[in-house]
Amino acid sequence: MKTIRNHNNTPLFDALKNYNKRNVIPFDVPGHKHGNGIPEFAEYIGKKALEIDVNSMKCLDNISNPISVIKDAEELMADAYCSDYAFFLVNGTSFGVQAMVMTVCKPGDKIIMPRNAHKSAINSLIISGAIPIYVQPEINDELGIAMGVTVENIKKSIMENPDAKAVFLINPTYYGAVSKMKEIIEVAHKNGLAVLVDEAHGAHFRYHDELPKTGIELGADMAAVSLHKTGGSLTQSSVLLLNEGLIDKNTVKTALNLLQTTSASYLLMSSLDVARKMLVTKGQEILSRVLKYTRAARQEINNINGLYAFGKELVGYPGVYNFDETKLGVCVRNLGITGFKAYDILRDKYNIQVELGDVFNILAIISVGDTEESIKLLVDALRDMSFKYRSSEMKLDKVALKNPEVIISPRDAFYAKKRVIKLEDAQGEISGESIMAYPPGIPIVAPGERINKQIIEYIKFLKNQHSMLRDTEDPYVDNIKVLGI
Repeated sequence: MKTIRNHNNTPLFDALKNYNKRNVIPFDVPGHKHGNGIPEFAEYIGKKALEIDVNSMKCLDNISNPISVIKDAEELMADAYCSDYAFFLVNGTSFGVQAMVMTVCKPGDKIIMPRNAHKSAINSLIISGAIPIYVQPEINDELGIAMGVTVENIKKSIMENPDAKAVFLINPTYYGAVSKMKEIIEVAHKNGLAVLVDEAHGAHFRYHDELPKTGIELGADMAAVSLHKTGGSLTQSSVLLLNEGLIDKNTVKTALNLLQTTSASYLLMSSLDVARKMLVTKGQEILSRVLKYTRAARQEINNINGLYAFGKELVGYPGVYNFDETKLGVCVRNLGITGFKAYDILRDKYNIQVELGDVFNILAIISVGDTEESIKLLVDALRDMSFKYRSSEMKLDKVALKNPEVIISPRDAFYAKKRVIKLEDAQGEISGESIMAYPPGIPIVAPGERINKQIIEYIKFLKNQHSMLRDTEDPYVDNIKVLGI
């Protein structure tokens, strides 16, 4: 018989508050000793926050082997997401993705995944030694972005790779596109493959009936979920969810303990506890407001000449089975400026920080902390920007989004001998490192992939747009590491 959980309870947060009430004299770590050792910082952020920045102890349990208040909090989280188990993460969903792949794949095992996966998925291949079987995501050329993957392409990859161990899915993509998850999960399970879901941007799905379904609800085996992105917890706090069956919980725990810190932040973990309570008890109400605000904003933006706020009208396009309306993507292409330029204008001229700018779009994430007033300021800024910052300079018609050619596995490329050459001389070479714009952190080229002319030209374009390029040894990306000596 299923246990009835009281989601008004916050066992870990309550234990932390009770510890604080006791005025314990600390002779353990951390060394700031309840904020006394770093007074300038304590004065700015508030001493209370540093008083509960403490170390693992009996009354507060331990993330590596939880048996009391962390265990209770994780059980509440599992219940909140309809999973068998939940594991708190303090290294972000990036760590959860790596733990999922390590749990299922050993060196040489194949894993089917879309190529528009986050860098953490590519890095998980280096750590685990798994071999990627990339599925080309569907491309929307008008917006210049990758969408979801089709059931047909997943089926084809499974048929061509019957020895694959897992399918890795993104739910939703950064821009809000949702693949036909239920059917893909059923196809994978029918063929004996585990299904792992990167749900970094879907923590809120479970808590409103007008949002897409979560991977776990639809039968996925594991999902890494960023409550800090859309659920209200502190940055870097996430959870790993498990439906036990194909995957044993003790194997998951072993992978987590191999990679995760032994000094887990109680600020991060207790914020997960409180965010879960808020989502379960008030999520429907809060997200109803969020959807109302977002829908009104879309309608207003689409009445502004030169702007297109894309949304659920994309459902039915290849790779878009559903759409997360809380992702407010705005195409600025018809203003004659790039999304990179619009991103900078909004920040520098209007004091508004959006999530990202790309070649044609900006993306604003609307979530539990937004207000009608803040969204109105964004819409007003976009309206003003459409008058003041039009241009006829942008000439780029298409974006390089086709899967690069994989020559060797990311792990083999990572450990191979490398040399450094000029970026413009790299055509035809095999990359020894990842290059990506961040956000969204999707590699343009990853270790082991062939560098072609289109990739080089796209990277040069991103440099000219002053995009934040990441993960290269050369911070300016004038040079690139390639395989060979």
